[in-house]
Amino acid sequence: MANGGIIGPINDPTRTDQVTTFTASGTYTNPQAGPQQADYLVVAGGGGGGTAAGGGGGGAGGYRTSFPGGTKLTLSCASYPVTVGAGGSADTNARPTAGSNTDGSPSIFSSITSTGGGKGGHFNSAPGNNGGSGGGGRESGTGGTGNSPPTSPSQGNPGGTSPGPSVRSGGGGGAGAAGTGSPTSGGAGGAGLANLISGSSVTYAGGGGGGGDSTGGTGGAGGGGNGSNEPPNPAQAAQNGTSNTGGGGGGLRCAPLPAPYLAPGGGSGAGGSGIVIVKQYGSGPYQASGVWSINDAYNYKKQGTWVSVPVSPFSADYLVVAGGGGGGMDAGGGGGAGGYRTSFPGGTALTLAGGIAYPITIGGGGVGANAGYPAPGPGPTSASSGSPSIFSTITSTGGGYGGFAGATSGANGGSGGGGQYAIPIGTAGTGNSPPVSPSQGNPGADGGSGTVIAGGGGGAGAAGSSYTGGVGSPNSISGSAIFYSGGGGGGGPDSAPGGAGGNGGGGAGVTFNTDGVSGTVNTGGGGGGGGGRSIPGFWYGGSGGSGVVIVRYPSGVAGAISLAPGTNVKTTAPNGDGIATFTVSGTLTVASSQ
Repeated sequence: MANGGIIGPINDPTRTDQVTTFTASGTYTNPQAGPQQADYLVVAGGGGGGTAAGGGGGGAGGYRTSFPGGTKLTLSCASYPVTVGAGGSADTNARPTAGSNTDGSPSIFSSITSTGGGKGGHFNSAPGNNGGSGGGGRESGTGGTGNSPPTSPSQGNPGGTSPGPSVRSGGGGGAGAAGTGSPTSGGAGGAGLANLISGSSVTYAGGGGGGGDSTGGTGGAGGGGNGSNEPPNPAQAAQNGTSNTGGGGGGLRCAPLPAPYLAPGGGSGAGGSGIVIVKQYGSGPYQASGVWSINDAYNYKKQGTWVSVPVSPFSADYLVVAGGGGGGMDAGGGGGAGGYRTSFPGGTALTLAGGIAYPITIGGGGVGANAGYPAPGPGPTSASSGSPSIFSTITSTGGGYGGFAGATSGANGGSGGGGQYAIPIGTAGTGNSPPVSPSQGNPGADGGSGTVIAGGGGGAGAAGSSYTGGVGSPNSISGSAIFYSGGGGGGGPDSAPGGAGGNGGGGAGVTFNTDGVSGTVNTGGGGGGGGGRSIPGFWYGGSGGSGVVIVRYPSGVAGAISLAPGTNVKTTAPNGDGIATFTVSGTLTVASSQ
């Protein structure tokens, strides 16, 4: 043959995408000759933790990104200065001169500026500072506001507020969640956000944990440093925020302290430095896939792979259920169900595009409260709310924890936790917090005193009631009707029986001297309340059930969809639609062609 036996298209060389990462300030030069579009991630430096009887955690650096699916920058044929913000300094001074910690510094690329994280509250200033995410308040201090100055989408969240004059503090805010305040320990730092712009999933901009007396607060995922505790408890050192994540520094319980309780710099945790990543399309090295022989062409044609079809944007339905809240103990309130958000059937679907990997977060269930009997302990240890589940632009909030001995009121959340049986009454947490439309959940029920009632946690389909958890909601997105997000039942005081958990994985409340039943995994069910205590032992509320994310897509793009890790599975609906079910956090990747 005149062409030497070569058939099929000869591919012209094409340029690959170029990803440039700045871990220190520098200059970005557009490698193309003309204006080109580019995605970006710009994370500022995290705020330094504070020092006080309970030093506030530093807020995460502001987090701004166009990837995936946001508005890209248009870059001209020019060089652009890049500023990578430094983390805020630690507080190394003992009171009464505490306050040497500082805010994080901004990161800047082109027209995008992310604000440094606010520093944590300290001995001479109770509130946390405002910033990209706000710093946590010291004992009796309010958290700083996040997204300051405001941008859209928001670059961060507020810091946690200390619940009272006790020696505990608020955690710094994170890119994905606000910092918290706890009545029994240092507040946890808010979680950051995962991003795949670099080619792998990395979480950035977690808030720093607050300092506490017996237990320091945990830093938020995304580089947030842990807060310290104090002697004689086993040492939990304050930690610096992780470099090039924008994580906030951990708060210090007080100073001076022995070395095992201090961050490497000798005080509270310093904030982590920021990062800037630029992804420019068609700007990398040239690649060509070559030509095909007669045998190759025959085999590809036989296998049906000779022609590659680009994947156009398509609509996909979703169900996003967060983790359920932990149940209380000692006639504790039931945990609220994890937030429930869905487009199926008949709602507004998401639009997904080829060539993009979508990170998916599955929220964990909250931990049930626990305490020993007889008083004073050990304990009680706080129940915790569930964690959020996230897919693309959809975030469902974790369920609120149920009221327990020491904090009788249920917490707000996707659905609210029930109040403990207490005098005065343990009030219920609100649902649909923060508010979304349609609503993601319902309130729990108040506890009683003279009426001997522990409140049930709210569910996706109904509010909690006396003892009984609110019912969840059924959904057929997976191909069969399954209930999700049932509230946990309240625990029984004395010899009273506990309440049933709501249909949808809610754990049952129990009678005295019995541990609450945990919510069912991958339903977002709230944990059941533990019963009253009358014999020596160590008693628990039930933990909340973990969340789930389900994505339903047209059969025509099934070959372009892949899931990671392998624990998550693809199935087919009766009508032929593809179904991706995530029971653990991972990535849904849509190939550019199939």
